[in-house]
Amino acid sequence: MKKRRFIGTRMCLPREIGKGRDLRLARYRKAPELGPKILFFSGGTALRHFSEVLTDYTHNSIHLVTPFDSGGSSAELRRAFAMPAVGDLRARLLALADDSVTGHPEVAALFSHRLSAREGEDATAKTALEQSLQALVSAKHPLLKAIAEPMRSLIQSYIAAFYKHMPKDFNLAGASVGNLILTGGYLIHDRSLDPIAFLFGQLIKTRGTVRTTTDANLQLEVLLENGRTIIGQHCFTGKETAQIDSPIRAIKLSGEADDIDTLDASKVCKETRKLIDSAELLVFPPGSFYSSVIANLLPKGVDKALAKNPSPKVYVPSLGTDLETLGMTLVDQVQVLNAHLSGTLEPLSSKRSSIDFLLFDSQLLSVSADQIETLRDEMGIQIIDLDLAPEHADTQRYDDVKLAEALLGLT
Repeated sequence: MKKRRFIGTRMCLPREIGKGRDLRLARYRKAPELGPKILFFSGGTALRHFSEVLTDYTHNSIHLVTPFDSGGSSAELRRAFAMPAVGDLRARLLALADDSVTGHPEVAALFSHRLSAREGEDATAKTALEQSLQALVSAKHPLLKAIAEPMRSLIQSYIAAFYKHMPKDFNLAGASVGNLILTGGYLIHDRSLDPIAFLFGQLIKTRGTVRTTTDANLQLEVLLENGRTIIGQHCFTGKETAQIDSPIRAIKLSGEADDIDTLDASKVCKETRKLIDSAELLVFPPGSFYSSVIANLLPKGVDKALAKNPSPKVYVPSLGTDLETLGMTLVDQVQVLNAHLSGTLEPLSSKRSSIDFLLFDSQLLSVSADQIETLRDEMGIQIIDLDLAPEHADTQRYDDVKLAEALLGLT
């Protein structure tokens, strides 16, 4: 096993990672309900398994996820209801759910269920999809029948609300039942996501707090270095369409109104600002750089809320290939993060960084000495270079337990 390493001289941390770390971790594992409030700005997939691991140490983590996905089944819901994307919200709530006998695994099973992915073009497939939905609406579906009252009736009411407002041409193929329930709740609660996110979390006993940064119906818009503008998250991530051929120069939120109205529409609510203010550690974790991490900093008020909280801020860069960081070095990424933390749209040339710690494993992520010198000596970031390698041969991901314990060591 590799030993813990630090690049350059060993730095002073809020609590030195080695001293007392094992004792704190043991205390967290013994009573995770009293664990620290660590806040993560992310999308829905990169931290899915990590979130499950995290619940062994704390039930007080905070997850602000993006509502801007414009592809897959989210695109169909957004088209039909002019709403934010709820897929990442659902995924994170389920990742933190209590799946033990003391939780409600039967509710989580329903929320995790997807309708058949077979396209509903021919009559047979379309009829089968409609029958599945009707079984849910009438509470005759076996997954819904397995849920005890009064939860069953409550969930049924949200599915019924979705069905009532569903356009006739809505494509149910591959639809997530959890997304349909969230959509029904969004419509019932005056087009607000927070009430249904809270209730959803209560129903599946989510061990943590999950919210979207905003529930405004907005899209991500990027400007490439070659001058091309792209609107829609799925059009620049390279996951559903061809990857971009020019680096991303800037990103912003886009809506039907002008830029000022769009920014005002995205304003974070008071409850979200309180969540940011309460965090003991602020984490920008692995994930798609622009669409998962930076996107969470775009809604109005996030930068000010972060500036108000003096707790440490730590960036954990992704491993593998992130198509969104085409042409970018690690220094470039930190500069873009700093730019958005300060509320500007362009990378800052200022040497002072709002990021306090850079956490990574130099055996998994190669960073030149010049970049380390810039980050550490010029920008004032404390470099934490630890063994975060998984036991298996996958070098595209950090080990979830090691990463969780490294972050917990900073609290």
